Amino acid sequence: MRQEAEGNRQEVPPESRHSSEGIPAAHGGEHVKRARLRIYLGAAPGVGKTYAALSEARRRRGRGTDIVVGVAASHGRQRVQELLDGTGTAEQPLPAVAETTEGDLDVEAVLARRPRVAVVDELARTNAAGARNTKRWQDVEELLEAGIEVISTVNIQHLTSLNDVVEQITGVRETSTIPDEVVRRADQIELCDMSPQSLRRRMSHGNIYPEERVDAALSSYFREGNLAALRELALLWVADRVDEGIARYRGEHKIRETWEARERVVVALTGGPEGKTLLRRAARIAARSRGGQPQPSNLMAVHVVSSRHLSRNRSGALSRQRQLLAQLGGTYHQVVGDDVPAALLEFARGVNATQIVLGSSRRRPWQYVLGPGVGATVARESGDIDVHIVTHEEVGRGRGMLPPLSTNLGRGRRAWGWTAALCLPPLVAAALHLPVLDHLNTTTGMLAFLFTTVGVALVGGSWPALASTVWSVLLFNVLLLPPLYRLSVARVDAVVALVAFLTVGVAIALVVDVANRRSVQAARARAESSTLSLLAGSVLSGQEPLAALLRRIRETFGQRSVALIGQRDDGSWELVDHKGEGPCRFPEDADALVSVSDTLALALRGHTPPAADRRILGAFATHIGIALEQQRLASDAAEAKRQAAGNKIRTALLAAVSHDLRTPLTSIKASVSSLRAVDIALDESDRAELLENIEESTDRLNGLVGNLLDMSRLQTDTVRPNLRAVGLEEVVPAALIGLSEHTVTVDVADHLPRVRADVGLLERAVANVVQNATRHNPPGARPVRIAASSLGATVELRVVDHGPGVPEESRERIFEAFRRSDDAPRGTGIGLGLAVARGFAEAMGGTLSAEDTPGGGLTMVFTLPSWTAGPAAEAEVE
Repeated sequence: MRQEAEGNRQEVPPESRHSSEGIPAAHGGEHVKRARLRIYLGAAPGVGKTYAALSEARRRRGRGTDIVVGVAASHGRQRVQELLDGTGTAEQPLPAVAETTEGDLDVEAVLARRPRVAVVDELARTNAAGARNTKRWQDVEELLEAGIEVISTVNIQHLTSLNDVVEQITGVRETSTIPDEVVRRADQIELCDMSPQSLRRRMSHGNIYPEERVDAALSSYFREGNLAALRELALLWVADRVDEGIARYRGEHKIRETWEARERVVVALTGGPEGKTLLRRAARIAARSRGGQPQPSNLMAVHVVSSRHLSRNRSGALSRQRQLLAQLGGTYHQVVGDDVPAALLEFARGVNATQIVLGSSRRRPWQYVLGPGVGATVARESGDIDVHIVTHEEVGRGRGMLPPLSTNLGRGRRAWGWTAALCLPPLVAAALHLPVLDHLNTTTGMLAFLFTTVGVALVGGSWPALASTVWSVLLFNVLLLPPLYRLSVARVDAVVALVAFLTVGVAIALVVDVANRRSVQAARARAESSTLSLLAGSVLSGQEPLAALLRRIRETFGQRSVALIGQRDDGSWELVDHKGEGPCRFPEDADALVSVSDTLALALRGHTPPAADRRILGAFATHIGIALEQQRLASDAAEAKRQAAGNKIRTALLAAVSHDLRTPLTSIKASVSSLRAVDIALDESDRAELLENIEESTDRLNGLVGNLLDMSRLQTDTVRPNLRAVGLEEVVPAALIGLSEHTVTVDVADHLPRVRADVGLLERAVANVVQNATRHNPPGARPVRIAASSLGATVELRVVDHGPGVPEESRERIFEAFRRSDDAPRGTGIGLGLAVARGFAEAMGGTLSAEDTPGGGLTMVFTLPSWTAGPAAEAEVE
């Protein structure tokens, strides 16, 4: 199918061209308009870049375009060659310009031919020594400046900015690189995409490399994980290119709405101490949206400066935060705006941000009287932009989660209340003496003072309200009731009015006080019920370990430290666990002590919690007791599981002894009896056959007993590897002793890094895996192949067979002790070989896993750490 050859191509819109350093100028004195460059980008060799480029050439030639092939590398691939020479089609071969003898592009020949379009494969290739230009992309730049359009190809590993990343993923250093700007300047970029599974299948069918290179490629560069990572790099790089086009389009069309084509995070910095917390949080959000390290295009920090303070020096904290932002891969921006929320939202919409990260306000509670704050305003007016309000250490530090059981309001509100109680009544009295209000009667004046008292009660609580009531009565009596300006009452109805006013004012103050008390009690009850509900849920699910419980207690009650202390048999105390600084080690050191059991207690240090908090503390203590009991039960269950596993192994061992060990013993016994029999005439060939049978059975019995002993060592955790630098070229031949050279092929290079392993354990593990592979490799199939490659700080050893394979859901079960495949004949083993091999690999700090062999079969992969003598050791991996 064509899709198999070409892959799925994704086209990127054209971009305006910019100048770049190192790009050659146009030839000749006549000004020629720079031609267009079209690039087919791939994640790895074999995804169909050359095929796509040549297919485009054939399509354009069919439309009458003058096009030539400057250079194209088929690498022996049949479909590519068919496109070049027209084999199997009614079309003529594509016109070509002869390459140089070294296989480079003949720039002079193309310039002399002056076609409209030239196909130049492998844009990142390095030219041979003495060539016209050092790099092929420089040849292409000459053609573009001369007005010749170019179609080219490049792989993601050739981009200079990604060279180190690709080396880290694949372990291979790419020497032929190309500046990113050369590719980014292309008028069109098409991504030739193919899934790792399809690409490996193409490789196994011989459609990419010759057959002799297939196994080595599949086990090293073309591993499924490598291809998936390279594919992601290519997709993300192209996504950045698409994003540039979207930004340009939005600017040209003055589009202000957010397009959620990709996640973009804006974090607001004030220069306060919470900045680092916000940056790290925003970086995690941005990294999740990218699946990796945040990039400058999706993590931006903005600092809004007032126009009145442009000359003010920025804080040192802001400078340090900018350094951290650079390390996190983001960019810093500063905007001017007197309205901070509006300026922040304007910036976010301008960069098409999808999320804004803000810190919780550091303002004191009374300051909210002046306005809702930046966070609340941004959240209200953000529209389709998500807003994250992030808490930090500067918010509510040392305060508990439970509201205090008290009718006292905050210091700020009390201050405002007393100020209003002293100032508002005189202001109301003065207002009532204004000429415009002279016609109002005394009842209206009394209502005005009453409203003042209600307002003071709402702001400051009961005591300021009582003071406001008394102060209002005095002012009303002196200034509004005749005789004026004297503290006396001339009429009985005025006395009744004053008494009623005083009574109503006191009642309002008391009602507001009761309402405050009930409100605080209700809030506390909600907090307590929420806390108790959370605790109950965690008890049922068993999700709260001891450390998390102690941390929750410290945060809930605002303590400096919380410690669980236990009493020993001799009466002394020991610290079981703690959270926070300066934990208590003795009961007398605690500000609050809560009993958990007869020998355990919670010791809190920081401040003494009120009596009302004791109930919640008791619930936490009970929960800790349950958590400790759960740990004990879990430990008992684990011990029971170990005993059950031991019983299972003993049962399997009895079965193995009763059958699998008896089989070679029976064979030995029969052979020895025949040799000793005096009534049987045996010739030399018969005696040799019996002796050979004894030797084979003894070797089999020795292997079975060895595996049993090894499994016993692993079960009792008595394997103590002697780790040192080991070369695989030494271990593998020793592990193959006794195997026919026709059943196994070895491809282990001498220059591979040494591994950190125990020679004996590694040899035994490899031998077990190879014997298992040869046992399942069908007759007539390709031999079992052993190959090794380095990857970063590890070395992988692969044992590849071409047998029936193992279903994915059963691959872990084959490493269980006494587990044999269903078609394994009795007497060939007791199912311990792979279990022992994995146990030895893990004891040496490595792993053993199973993978599919492309085309059928099973591949066992040893992953072992490379040997390093210390921090300053010389790296052996290129």
